[in-house]
Amino acid sequence: MTEKLHIIGGGMAGSEAAWQAAQMGVPVVIHEMRPHVATFAHRTGDLAEMVCSNSFRSDDDEQNAVGLLHWEMRAANGIIMAMADKHRLPAGGALAVDRDPFAASVTAALRAHPLIEVEYGEITDLPISGHWIIATGPLTSTALGAAIAAETGAEALAFFDAIAPILHYDSIDMSRAWMQSRYDKGDTEDERTAYLNCPMDKDTYEAFIDALLAAEKTEFKEGETAGYFDGCLPIEVMAERGRETLRHGPMKPVGLTNPHQPDVKAHAVVQLRRDNALGTLYNIVGFQTKMKYGAQKEVLRMIPGLENASFARLGGIHRNTFLNSPTLLDAQMRLRSMPHIRFAGQITGVEGYVESAAMGLLAGRIAASDILGTPLPEVPQDSAMGALVHHITGGADAKTFQPMNVNFGLFRPVEGFKGGRRGRTDRYKAYTDRAKAAWTGWLG
Repeated sequence: MTEKLHIIGGGMAGSEAAWQAAQMGVPVVIHEMRPHVATFAHRTGDLAEMVCSNSFRSDDDEQNAVGLLHWEMRAANGIIMAMADKHRLPAGGALAVDRDPFAASVTAALRAHPLIEVEYGEITDLPISGHWIIATGPLTSTALGAAIAAETGAEALAFFDAIAPILHYDSIDMSRAWMQSRYDKGDTEDERTAYLNCPMDKDTYEAFIDALLAAEKTEFKEGETAGYFDGCLPIEVMAERGRETLRHGPMKPVGLTNPHQPDVKAHAVVQLRRDNALGTLYNIVGFQTKMKYGAQKEVLRMIPGLENASFARLGGIHRNTFLNSPTLLDAQMRLRSMPHIRFAGQITGVEGYVESAAMGLLAGRIAASDILGTPLPEVPQDSAMGALVHHITGGADAKTFQPMNVNFGLFRPVEGFKGGRRGRTDRYKAYTDRAKAAWTGWLG
């Protein structure tokens, strides 16, 4: 009888790992502590619950590294991408997902698989035998985190992660706001109008920045130091870096025309993205925040069109732990001191839903192949998967290791391309062509 693969954590990585291993014929047990043990960010007991943004980011598989990762996961028949596509929302060139039906569908598919069991309850110690994947994500329980730290001989590194507010569409003043994607990007009318825009003139923007800087914010506990992942900075931290930072970041006014005042150029624009298929909920794009709840309502209602906003969920901040993977994990994603345990997902030092699921896909396949006695060849470094796993398991400098999104900077160079926009376009296409060939060959 084939030995079982045990997976701790039923998030993006754990769900994908379970699916891949089961599809290869290996029985799997998913150990998920929710809903019996709650976390700061989760609302349900569903597997693969989305807790921050509802976006998987760009779906362009020729000019964007995360879009390429989408392509590779689809080619591997990944459950996360299949359900994301099934519950896709209009979002221009991005892949946005109706989060609740998405998680429910992943949960149903995994629970219906004849080789997958789901056991609910917290695991507090490192297992001493068997085949295991730990995919507990950024909110690893205190007890299990302590066990990992005790085994590795060093405290887990930490940074702070923030989530953005979500509000009710019917509370938005559409006489001031309008629907449009930047540069009208998208193949359909739904995609070209996927974002809701709230314009600001210069005086309103300056007053907003003043209020943002003065707002009461969540304080860290004594002894904690705040390191933030650059892709998920709180808006207050961005504003502290300079008054114009937000205008060149999530509030940039380019590629948009206000139909209420077509001849007036906005000084800044706040964008909201649809958060569910019904279009009843919208999240504020790039507005992760550590403001206290009362301050959030006061400051965010300064945004034109949101004066009477009703919030379905306010933003927040939580501690996010990850391993120093270049030191602790081998190329097979195994804990060097306990090689029967693999790690996958955000706890390994990747950032983002897609990257987490991708590392789960690899861990699930590699673990299953070991159990079946048919070891896989090394993941090709020229694929997006390979570039990412190479980075976290040895390519990065262990002394300065920080969570990383997939990006073309992780790829080995392709020679012969000039600089400038045209050269970059051709170079990125060369990266993706090479990656697709490498990944297809590995899957075969």
